[in-house]
Amino acid sequence: MAKGATAFLLTLVLISCKKKEEGIQPSFEKITYSVYASGIIKSNNQYQVYAKATGIVADIFVKDGDLIKKGQAILKLSDAAQKLNYENAKLLADFSSSNANKEKLIQAQTELEVAKLKMENESSLLEKQKKLWAQEIGSKNELDQRELSYKNAVSIFNAAKLRSNDLQKQINFQSEQTQRTASISSSSMNDFIVKSEINGRLYSLSKEKGEMVNTQTPIAVIGDATQFYVELQVDEYDISKLKIGQKVFLTLDSYKGEVFEAAVSKLYPIMNEKSKSFKIEANFTKQPSRLYPNLSTVANIVIEIKENALTIPRNYLINNEYVLLANKEKRKVVTGLKDYEKVEIISGITAKELLFKPE
Repeated sequence: MAKGATAFLLTLVLISCKKKEEGIQPSFEKITYSVYASGIIKSNNQYQVYAKATGIVADIFVKDGDLIKKGQAILKLSDAAQKLNYENAKLLADFSSSNANKEKLIQAQTELEVAKLKMENESSLLEKQKKLWAQEIGSKNELDQRELSYKNAVSIFNAAKLRSNDLQKQINFQSEQTQRTASISSSSMNDFIVKSEINGRLYSLSKEKGEMVNTQTPIAVIGDATQFYVELQVDEYDISKLKIGQKVFLTLDSYKGEVFEAAVSKLYPIMNEKSKSFKIEANFTKQPSRLYPNLSTVANIVIEIKENALTIPRNYLINNEYVLLANKEKRKVVTGLKDYEKVEIISGITAKELLFKPE
């Protein structure tokens, strides 16, 4: 039994050594050169919701996952102080209106009419005095007094007219100004109601009733309910190889074993200084049945494909430029496209040569 076991082990060792010494020949096949990228799934038109005013959450009208329409209220902030401001502005606007100042306008108009009558009367008396003077009736002093009275009446009339016009302008200005202030105050009331800017889905609401909200911190995430895209980060060394329309093959942890296809749709022209990467977007060619924002993904962006390239396994390449022949010769080769498993050989060897894997 011991001799039989020894013979069996020896046979296994010989077979193993024989397999180790077996070489391969290059083969012609398709090779794809691609760029690696990682990223997340985002909903179309996805955005963070900010409040336009600071306040305490008084009411919440929706919950996470709800479908919502453009203009629909999400939550309401306490606006008691703003209501008082609006009411005060409205009272001031009403007080400054033409109707509220009707008595002042009537009084000014009456004074103007009296001044006009006085002026017309003085004008008539002056004409009579001039006719008498022409007939050498009366004195020159009486004529001068009559002219002076007429000029005083004209001055009083002009002053009354100016006061009436100024009063009307002032009332109109105050009325318009206070109405505008009331409108602004009324418009500001809407800032206390946070509304959706799109038709879509509420994916996240981070505030509860009674909590404080400010204008600097997002309170919700809203996006399209059915359409999604891929946001990827690409290393700065690869960005020059990318262009719109290139195919993207990606995998998702939530869809293990499946590969999905997309196409590059947008290249952002500024690098993230911290990560030394560029952001790009890709649209699905055929979207998975169910997706959610922020799902993680890894992708390969196809740069070039060769259908009939001479290839060898990447682990048969020494220092990226040599291969090991059957006679143990190290030969220099020129390489082309590379993927995770294969490398294209442009020159240096032929398809008939036997190669060995370097130890």
